[in-house]
Amino acid sequence: MDTSTAPRLAMVAGEASGDLLASLLLQGLRSRWPGLSAGGIGGPKMQAQGFDAWWPSHKLSVFGYVDALRHLPELLAIRRALRQRVLAERPAVFVGIDAPDFNFALERALRAQGVKTVHFVCPSIWAWRGERVKTLAAAADHVLCLFPFEPALLAEHGVPASFVGHPLADLIPLQPPRAAARAALGLDDEATVVALLPGSRRSEITHIAPPLLQAAQSLLRERPGLRLVLPVAPGLRPLIDEAIARHAPGLPVQLLDGRSHEALAACDLTLIASGTATLEAALFKRPMVVVYRLNAFNHWLMKDKAYLPWFSLPNILLRDFAVPELIQDAATPQAIADAGRAWLDDPARRDALHARFTELHLSLRQDTAQCASHAIAQVLGQA
Repeated sequence: MDTSTAPRLAMVAGEASGDLLASLLLQGLRSRWPGLSAGGIGGPKMQAQGFDAWWPSHKLSVFGYVDALRHLPELLAIRRALRQRVLAERPAVFVGIDAPDFNFALERALRAQGVKTVHFVCPSIWAWRGERVKTLAAAADHVLCLFPFEPALLAEHGVPASFVGHPLADLIPLQPPRAAARAALGLDDEATVVALLPGSRRSEITHIAPPLLQAAQSLLRERPGLRLVLPVAPGLRPLIDEAIARHAPGLPVQLLDGRSHEALAACDLTLIASGTATLEAALFKRPMVVVYRLNAFNHWLMKDKAYLPWFSLPNILLRDFAVPELIQDAATPQAIADAGRAWLDDPARRDALHARFTELHLSLRQDTAQCASHAIAQVLGQA
């Protein structure tokens, strides 16, 4: 293949989940164009794929309206500088990975100047804030969708889109490597292991880590042999240390630098913040208690905007309360511990969930990297 014709891309990914999605996309793109280069905003997984990170992805890791307002001047300055650099370099295509509040305005401005734009991850217009589809239509030449029902929904609004499956469904094995993960983490094969995943944003740690830690403390009192693991997203270790010292002093929790997939593969149960991590937990076939807490003002703004009775991805995709969800004031340490205990005490319920999650996994397995790179090639007229 003539690598001299390989395109240059600009990309923006925020948070750990976007960094993972983008890194997998880069792998697929490089299999089509070995000489491809890309720069913009990204995290360590993207950089491991040779991505040129002009700014680190954690700069976009804000949660809710209050946190966004606090960081607004810096975010606007980054977006202006990024727009100017992209327009100066004129990449073949700009790919915005999730982060709609940051990416939509950027994509719209770039598209107006003749830069092709692709948005990777359809915003959850089927769950809340459906008016965003108009913004998406103005921002993106093409949308890469993770879930099979999304392209038809976007087509109703004239937005070109492709179902590419979910890259995590390709990455995560159908049979989770429980024994290998436990060996890697130094966990006994017979131990009961609970993984705590309080999120990858600073505000999530502030609002969600305390009740998760206290719930774990409660479970540990009942089960003294319980092992606790907590994957820590890049840059958040001081906040986690502070949360443990303040809300669960002395809690014997094993802190991991990232390694969330090993934690999920190894665990018997996860207490987890709502978000992409809940889908990862489902693909690892793990019972979970999903928690969602945020600033009271943010909650007041958002509480009446939901269209569905569920807020976690596993429940939305299964269209059922397959896993317990505890939101805002309901997310007390006692309620979280009670819901976790119910999973640990009911093997038949865990087995039934495993079967449902396996079916879900198969439906999302589409070789996302290949599908997404083909869709981008179509946008570039090179398919």
